[in-house]
Amino acid sequence: MTVDDADPDRPEPGSGTGPGHRSGTAAEGASGAEDPSGGEHSPGGGSGERPAGAEGRSGAAGEGAEYPTPHHVVDHTAEPTDDPLAIRLEQLILGAERRYTPFQAARTAGVSMDLASRFWRAMGFADIGQAKALTEADVLALRRLAGLVEAGLLSEPMAVQVARSTGQTTARLAEWQIDSFLEGLTEPPEPGMTRTEVTYPLVELLLPELQEFLVYVWRRQLAAATGRVVQAADDEEMVDRRLAVGFADLVGFTRLTRRLEEEELGELVEAFETTCADLVAAHGGRLIKTLGDEVLYAADDSGTAAEIGVRLIETLSQDETMPALRVGIAFGTVATRMGDVFGTTVNLASRLTSIAPKDAVLVDGAFAEELTRTGEAPVSETQAAEDAARAEKEGETPPAYRFALQPMWQRPVRGLGVIEPWLLTRRTPRIPG
Repeated sequence: MTVDDADPDRPEPGSGTGPGHRSGTAAEGASGAEDPSGGEHSPGGGSGERPAGAEGRSGAAGEGAEYPTPHHVVDHTAEPTDDPLAIRLEQLILGAERRYTPFQAARTAGVSMDLASRFWRAMGFADIGQAKALTEADVLALRRLAGLVEAGLLSEPMAVQVARSTGQTTARLAEWQIDSFLEGLTEPPEPGMTRTEVTYPLVELLLPELQEFLVYVWRRQLAAATGRVVQAADDEEMVDRRLAVGFADLVGFTRLTRRLEEEELGELVEAFETTCADLVAAHGGRLIKTLGDEVLYAADDSGTAAEIGVRLIETLSQDETMPALRVGIAFGTVATRMGDVFGTTVNLASRLTSIAPKDAVLVDGAFAEELTRTGEAPVSETQAAEDAARAEKEGETPPAYRFALQPMWQRPVRGLGVIEPWLLTRRTPRIPG
């Protein structure tokens, strides 16, 4: 359905789960609402007139007229919640009571229903029909996004992208945090208390601290990302950049899923992702995404990407609980969008991972060439020996190559033609830290 049969401004106390629940789909496009001023007089002010043209949808206004909902599809099967604790928790977290229907919120914010719908969908909020479930914070968020568009600071598509990237990132963060905090409560603080009853005081204590910490981390990450943009050679490089892209993949993970209990599997994935994230960050790379048994990372230079790849093998191979690991790295032009990376270079790194031997790192020819160009690896061991002999003869320090490259057999790779992978290994003793 694309319309709601209820009066769009009729309050529905205790109805709906609120806009903070994620929608099952990431719907695209607009809802088709014609004007934000529909419905009766809202708490935020404005006239009580129906929007122009609304009567044409299903007769005269006030006679059961159907209005488009703020989202693409309404889940009429969702049971309204009247749980007092759930409502108290929502008010605690949002810092305000439910006050507006979606139409009222859009009108109060001075935003068209069409644009409000796109913002809400992009943020991942579930359909709520015309329940009175929105707060002053929802109105303010609409005003801010629309204001950025009106001021010319963001185009409308860019504003929707901002909403989508923020919604997707914070939705996962929120799910992870609440799961982790509640799982850590093996015993309630008071006998007879349930986990649900413990949630309120826990959230009350953690909320302000986590909010401040989230803003701090975001600012740090924003500063780092801005720095990379400023250092780009030209505007074209800011969009299509030359990066080293690496995949690290656990071998035989599918078989493990059939053998391990769910809890054991979850612990293994958590340990794998944590180890990878720590190593990537510590050595100057960026973790792009985690996929359970696989991680994708990027680095601005080949030496950093090589160090990360080799250290992942060295570290995880020492853990007896971990399956074997294989890593594939490629270097070249990469398109970046909303924190993700795309393009032939990414596909090549993925293919190299799939053909890499256990506990080994395979790289493509462009990566090998870049590594030798920057002096991180010799063209060959023969050259390395000659350089060392020459340096010794002249009383100089020989080149300190960190890595060694060994050409492997050429082989066809689906969708990419014939490639010549190189086996990457550490040439010098690993430096702790």
